[in-house]
Amino acid sequence: MNIALIRFYEELNDFLPQCKRKASYPVQFNDHPSVKHLIEAERVPHTEVDLILINGISVSFTERVRHEDQISVYPVFESFDISPVQKLRPTPLREPRFILDVHLGKLARYLRMLGFDSLYSSGYTDRQLVAFSLREQRAVLTRDRGLLMKRELERGYWIRSGHTTDQIREVVLRFDLASSMHRHSRCSLCNGVLISSEETVAREQYPGHRFFSDTTFFQCSQCHKVYWRGSHCARVDRLIRESTP
Repeated sequence: MNIALIRFYEELNDFLPQCKRKASYPVQFNDHPSVKHLIEAERVPHTEVDLILINGISVSFTERVRHEDQISVYPVFESFDISPVQKLRPTPLREPRFILDVHLGKLARYLRMLGFDSLYSSGYTDRQLVAFSLREQRAVLTRDRGLLMKRELERGYWIRSGHTTDQIREVVLRFDLASSMHRHSRCSLCNGVLISSEETVAREQYPGHRFFSDTTFFQCSQCHKVYWRGSHCARVDRLIRESTP
């Protein structure tokens, strides 16, 4: 039986039991498994890892672990460049796009309100989530850490909180989104881009509604739902301010 010492840093500790957090601890293994196998045996998805050091040397996921190796595992860095070392993830998503699992419909709507391209359907299978992620370079947001351990998946983040306001904060911080928001530029229902519209179109959808004379209207380019800035927008803006840094 071989033994190595492993330590996980920063938010990767969220995946570990209390007794293993913020400390090196021994792991046992037979033969010479890949370091990816060893990391995921500790229930840490590879999509959350950006840098691995073995005995102080940067390595890839395929590196084989040997007896008495010392392993350091670091989380994804979206906000700065670590390219001088063995960066494991694809380049940061400077135009971030997301796809969300069945548990995160409310978060998807708020991300769209912030202006971020966010696909969501309660009918998506795990296979479809992975396929969309790879084809369109979307980060998978999920409450299911098992999904993030799919071998072919490259981008993903495990949402820690069950509360929407905390989830918004998590995503904004994790993907460094604070400076790239474009509020109310996407349809909260279907993710389509909003374009300028006329009051007559709004009156067709909402007959009898009284609009202020200076109201600005927008229409979804996909589902054609009409939006306008009103008291509901102020409530959404307030929630978003409370949820973001």
